[in-house]
This record gives sequence, structure tokens and C-alpha cells, in this order.
Amino acid sequence: MDVLYLLWTFFKIGACTFGGGYAMVELVKEQVTVNGWMEVQEVIDFIAISESTPGPIAVNMATYVGYNVAGIPGAIAATTGVVLPSLIIIMIIAKVYKKFIANRFVAGGMRGLRPAAIGLIAAAGISIAAEVFLPFGFSVESILSYEIIFTLVTLGLCMYLVYKKAKPHFILILSAACGLLWGSIQNLFGI
Repeated sequence: MDVLYLLWTFFKIGACTFGGGYAMVELVKEQVTVNGWMEVQEVIDFIAISESTPGPIAVNMATYVGYNVAGIPGAIAATTGVVLPSLIIIMIIAKVYKKFIANRFVAGGMRGLRPAAIGLIAAAGISIAAEVFLPFGFSVESILSYEIIFTLVTLGLCMYLVYKKAKPHFILILSAACGLLWGSIQNLFGI
């Protein structure tokens, strides 16, 4: 039963989300926590891992959740569920694309999906940032916390490297090193 429920849950997520994997993050987080498959912190940790892992984030998240819930059959079911709606939609669009792309209603609908996708991605980012940086609510102490200061310094460094046209793999390795450094500092000093 878990396998079919995983398939159905991730099928709904895949069918109702436009804008790619990052737009799915908030829906996945909500479904995973509502169904009791993972705690919020586990979901946030996995989002960080799946962003660093090769492959689409939605597929990585679905596979991981499915595996946690029902092993390999669960991983297959959840991954199939999240990919199947896109596959069906793309196959239908490929058949009728040339016929309807010039239609002003279709073009308008596609333009209307862009801001919705950006909104979903922004909502996911804000929600995860709030869980990570403000787990106990908004206060002056939480804004001036070491985590936020370290994150802003790391973000500034990464933005500088992007400006200087550093290679993406170098920035990724540097970000991972900063994360390991921060974790070590926290463990050493009990921050």
C-alpha cells in the first residue's frame, strides 16, 4: 500500500508543479512531513544533499523519500510518480506543439506560468530559510546569529567568485568546504 500511495503522492506533485524541481520543493516538504515520512530537518538536510548530487532535484528527492518509506520499490514508485506527469505532458505537447504555439491563448498561458513558477521557487526558498535560520521565530538574536553571519559571508564570497567568472565546480567545492568548516567550528566551540 505504501508503494502505491508514494506513486500517487509524487504523481500529484509532478502533475501540479510547473517550473522545475525547485518549484516542487515546498510541495515535497509539505507532503513528506504531513505523511510522517520525515521530520522537517531531515527534509532540509536532504534538499541540501540533492542540490549537490548529480541529477534533477525533484527526482533525487522522490527517490530518497521513496527509499526511506518503502526501500527500493518505494524509490522506484516515487521516482516514477514524479517523472510520469512530465513525460505524459511532453508527449502530448510534442504532438500538437506546431499547431498551437501560434495561438495567442496558449502563448498567454505559457507567459502566465512563468511568474507562478518564480513564486513557487521563492516560496520554497523563504520557507527553508525560515526553518534553517529562524527555527524559534524572528528576533534580533536570530538575525545576528553566527549561522546567518557565516552564510552571508559565504554568499558574498561565492557572488564575488561568480563575478570574477570562477569555474562552477570550484565554487561548489569552496561552498562545501565552508560548510564543513562551519560544522567543525560549531562542534569545537559548541555554538
